Formats: sequence, C-alpha cells, structure tokens
Amino acid sequence: MRRESFKQKSDDHFEISVREKAERNMANNRVLELVARHFQVPKSKVRIVNGHHSPSKLLIIDSFRALT
Repeated sequence: MRRESFKQKSDDHFEISVREKAERNMANNRVLELVARHFQVPKSKVRIVNGHHSPSKLLIIDSFRALT
C-alpha cells in the first residue's frame, strides 16, 4: 500500500504523495484536499493550473480581498 505524505521543501515547493491512483482524477482531487487542509482554505479555492496529467503540478490558491 502506498503511503500518503505532505512535505514542505521550501516556501513555495511541496512534495505530496497520495494513495489514490492517477485515474478518474482521484489523485488530483486528493492533492487538492491536502493542500486546502494545509493552508486552511476551502478546496474550491485550490486549483491545478499546470500538470493535470503529470506527477509535477503547479497549483494556485485563489485568495479573497476584504471589501473596504
């Protein structure tokens, strides 16, 4: 069985391993869940912008601005 891990390598570089297989978007969804939990944001705020079909991915976390 694969192990799940979440390691921060630098300020903006993480190494994430998930148990889910890379089929039917299961692994990508799990990565989004782990990143959202780490940064304490809703999963809907985390997006894969590059690397949908690759082990290496570029993610973005949508932020919000308070109305003043």
